[in-house]
Amino acid sequence: MTERTLAEIVEDHGISPEMLSGPMMSRRSFVGALGGGIVVLLTVPGLALEAEAQPRSGRRGRGAGREVPDRIAGWLHIDEHGAVTAYAGKVELGQNVRTSMAMVVAEELRLAPAQVTVVLADTALCPFDAGTFGSRSTPVTVPPMRQAAAAARELLLDLAATQLSADRATLKIAEGKVTDPATGRSLGFGGLTKGQELAQVIPANVQATPPAQWKVVGQPAHKVDARDIVTGRKKYASDFRQPGMLHGKVLRPAALHTELTAVDTSGAEVLPGVVVCRQPGFVGVAAPTQEGAEKALRAIKAQWDHTPQISQAELFEHLRKTAGQPSGGSASRGAVETAMAGAAVTLKQTYTVAYVAHSAIEPRSAVAEWNGDNLEVWCATQSPFGVRGELAQTFGIPESRVHVIGLDTGVGYGGKTRCLAAVEAARLAKVAGKPVQVAWTRQEEQAWNHYRPAGIIDIASGAASDGALVAWEYDNYNAGPSAMGTPYDVPHQAIELHQCEYPLPQGAYRALAAPVNTWARETHMDELAYAVKMDPVTFRLRNATDPRLRAVLKTAAARFGWRDKPGPGRGLGIAAGTEKGSYIATCAQVRVDADGKVKVERLLSAFEPGAIINPLHMRAQVEGGAAMALGAALFEAVKFEDGRILNAAFTQYRVPRFSDMPEIESVLIDRRDLPSAGGGETPTCAVGAAVGNAIFSATGVRLRSLPLAPNGRVK
Repeated sequence: MTERTLAEIVEDHGISPEMLSGPMMSRRSFVGALGGGIVVLLTVPGLALEAEAQPRSGRRGRGAGREVPDRIAGWLHIDEHGAVTAYAGKVELGQNVRTSMAMVVAEELRLAPAQVTVVLADTALCPFDAGTFGSRSTPVTVPPMRQAAAAARELLLDLAATQLSADRATLKIAEGKVTDPATGRSLGFGGLTKGQELAQVIPANVQATPPAQWKVVGQPAHKVDARDIVTGRKKYASDFRQPGMLHGKVLRPAALHTELTAVDTSGAEVLPGVVVCRQPGFVGVAAPTQEGAEKALRAIKAQWDHTPQISQAELFEHLRKTAGQPSGGSASRGAVETAMAGAAVTLKQTYTVAYVAHSAIEPRSAVAEWNGDNLEVWCATQSPFGVRGELAQTFGIPESRVHVIGLDTGVGYGGKTRCLAAVEAARLAKVAGKPVQVAWTRQEEQAWNHYRPAGIIDIASGAASDGALVAWEYDNYNAGPSAMGTPYDVPHQAIELHQCEYPLPQGAYRALAAPVNTWARETHMDELAYAVKMDPVTFRLRNATDPRLRAVLKTAAARFGWRDKPGPGRGLGIAAGTEKGSYIATCAQVRVDADGKVKVERLLSAFEPGAIINPLHMRAQVEGGAAMALGAALFEAVKFEDGRILNAAFTQYRVPRFSDMPEIESVLIDRRDLPSAGGGETPTCAVGAAVGNAIFSATGVRLRSLPLAPNGRVK
């Protein structure tokens, strides 16, 4: 593997390189380059969840490449200069995890967040991590990191008591030093750790700082790398370059389900500086410039065999026709048929959902470089350890010979759980004998990624004359199980997921299926509220005993100023739900013009994620999630025909524009008595139903298909 300086490696992670120099080949040499100090090894049973989320076969452990232990390890280092470095296998995708982790460590060590460097997503340095998804960075990775910092604090106090010959109970730790109040003598963190490299297993009962004493956590804090972001100094995955690097392009068919039957690469092979790679199932080129690679790709002549596929118009019929037996109920209980027969009001409706693309700001990219049998890859991925395993398997080498650095990435939304560009770049680099970058175009990103699943949801419900829910039957075809259950009190319910054959590649998306299931449920709840002649907020509260759900509903309605009629041509809607351990309620106000044009004028969300680490950026998560969810609610839909994606560019695939943006507000409910939940997913869940319910309030037209207004108008 190419020798690289520590400063270069730190620069890859978007962190300050000061005081760091020397070669790095492993975690051990990295720590050695940092100098003598405290290395805290964390062993926490609860963190095993991250390791268990991935298959054991072929997986390796921490950065050094060991097998995954039963309990995953997180690391903290304090060097002889007093510099603090924390490590996590998570990736920075815009969720600001680097700052929240720095805040937690700073809280326990009595520092400012800017004094803590957080290294992320490097398989040679960081503990194994299954991937950055599922809003798990805060609830799964932050607690053990907090315990590691707390244990380091206690160890520093032990060292200070010995070196200062002081009463440990009286020592004070603050601003990077430990002070003996009796004598006024102080020792800095660097002075305490100088010449030592101590490892300590953290006891499970180590005491972290209680919420009542927080001084850093819970306070608004700007991103630790905010200056680099706003000045353009910060480098993202697509900015990464290596000396002598070539640019790669990959031959792809015009449609899915197409096989290459013949290829003539002679036209590309004669072009100056071009390298052609032909392998089973793969044809690609590399050239000194992007333009040269594109020219070489156009010079290749290929023949394809295409298997006919269904059209978009046949999608929902196809899903129903291919549906298998239910794969299990999420909350089935009681006697639904009997309860439905005795209900005063019954309702049965069908809701459909189109495929949605991830539409990440930055298409995926990767740079690969070989040095003998060692492979180093820098890439845009949510799962650097997963990419490491895939590369090792592809090339038949041990994972210990593969080093993957997940660079800060222009969002992912589940679309970058894999990084096919990394494998493509590595194939080309091996043939070229030089570093190669493969950067997907917008069209490749839209057409060759997976999508949020399309689906059908059938709901039948029954209510008593006083509005109490008595029966709930929910059948989900292909849309996915996240948030499929109802948070409302229903004594008799049957909730089932039906697997189907699907025509397009589908997979993880921001919050998975939770926005879809919340939309269908909350739309139906609104319909049922009108059927029993109750106000939508009152009806929901009538059927909710969960105090956290009631709190977000009441807060959102009160802060929004809920009322029956906001004025001519306008309507209000509300929706609520829970996912990933947090609760959301969103209110919407829309205006619908005489020609049916829809304008969302205002969105307000009340969000309760337990204890909030950084309210400034939690607010940004809520409001950014609302903006993204607005696109999937109103416009976004993948158009396809016979395996061809027909709208694989932003000129064709409608995402929200500045003119679409409403006034967006967020109200945070900080529950310091509860564990912290992640904020990246749940805020997207209730927007679609709130907007759809507001459209009904304004027009009397009930929309039961997503997107609600694909052409910007209510049909």
